[in-house]
Amino acid sequence: MAPMLEGCTPWPEEFVDRYCAAGHWRGSTLDDLLRRRALEHGPRTALVHGAARLTYGQLDRRVDRMAAGFRLRGVRPGQRVVVHLPNVPEFVVVLFALLRSGAVPVPCPSAYRAEELSAVVRLTQAVGYVGPGTYGGFDHTATAADIAARWPFLRRVFTFEPPGESSPYGGARTDPAGCHYFPLDSVDAPPGPALRQSAGQVALLLPRDGTSGAPRLVPRTHDDLAYQARAAAELVSLTADDVYLAALPAGAHLALGGPGIVGTFAVGGTVVLAEDPGPAAALAAVARERATVTSVVPDVALSWLDTLSAARFDVSSLRLVQLGGAPVPGTTAERLRAALGCRLQQVVGGAEGPLLLTRPADPDEPVLTGQGRPLSPDDEIRLVDGAGRDVADGETGELLARGPYTPRGYYRAPEHDARAFTADGYLRTGHLARRTPAGDLLVTGRVEG
Repeated sequence: MAPMLEGCTPWPEEFVDRYCAAGHWRGSTLDDLLRRRALEHGPRTALVHGAARLTYGQLDRRVDRMAAGFRLRGVRPGQRVVVHLPNVPEFVVVLFALLRSGAVPVPCPSAYRAEELSAVVRLTQAVGYVGPGTYGGFDHTATAADIAARWPFLRRVFTFEPPGESSPYGGARTDPAGCHYFPLDSVDAPPGPALRQSAGQVALLLPRDGTSGAPRLVPRTHDDLAYQARAAAELVSLTADDVYLAALPAGAHLALGGPGIVGTFAVGGTVVLAEDPGPAAALAAVARERATVTSVVPDVALSWLDTLSAARFDVSSLRLVQLGGAPVPGTTAERLRAALGCRLQQVVGGAEGPLLLTRPADPDEPVLTGQGRPLSPDDEIRLVDGAGRDVADGETGELLARGPYTPRGYYRAPEHDARAFTADGYLRTGHLARRTPAGDLLVTGRVEG
């Protein structure tokens, strides 16, 4: 296995061998996945955003040229680049271009502001930042300039102007502190020889969901994220005929790889990006693009439910809606299922894993009231009491997990890792859960403290 990115904890060799032998880790990088689909499904629609459409062939060519452009602008393999973009095509192109160039993208939620972004730049020693010039009244360029003035390793800022937005900043320039600013559309060059990469290397760093204070970053390798997305796609029978609506932020773990964008690309399906998860925009996108699968959090699901009862949207194309985040009460889930007319899937899990999912073919009761079972047959789950002893089935304990898509540590956080992981590599998820006689897990709360 290739050396891990500095600051990351590798899986022990015996587990690497186990996951490779099981066929979970197949030695292909995420950008290889896109390249293969472009060869197999070149004319098929890969990405939709409003009136904009990209085929697999067009997307792959844009990724190729932008990857070469990033290299031309001095971004080197292994260097970290903050990606702070809404659900627009540029997010997908930039993400895969950075992967193809060997850099390590750090997708940050659009809601991050100066404090969180500065903490991420400092932690990762990011050499680049990619974002809109301005978006929703927030001046990304000025924020990036302030951060660059504090942390001298940030020396490249790439920005674009989404439709309807304008920026006081012009083209390429260099500020007095030596930070270079480039329009994103100038990051373009003829592709050179393909970079040889290891699928065991860290592909990207994902912020942990719901983190307060300094962000915790989760290192995800090409192998482990590709496996998660592929396994989730198989679980929900995703095919090339499916249309996945990315209503959650595209960099969120569920929208990215649960199966999300990566899982949809893995089968040659179509991804529709929705900047606004609100019911008016998202449900209109479902109707317009005939979306078949999507993922939402409970608050969004409730807003959709309220709108569906008062307005007419043709959502008959939907066959599955994933409910992520906090468990959804059974009565709410039943109302949502009736309003949408499709199957529901409850999903619990963070950027660091594990994913607990109900199965689409499960009887109604566990889908409406529980969180199902782990995604992988090699997910190892323990429920323990406060002293670390396993509890009996039916009793509540803290959920511990290790497996082929649950990293063994956070990025550059050894002190936190000592508390967050057991000596034998189990992640302390912080979830309280109990196991039913049927083997399903019911998440009942969070560990206090």
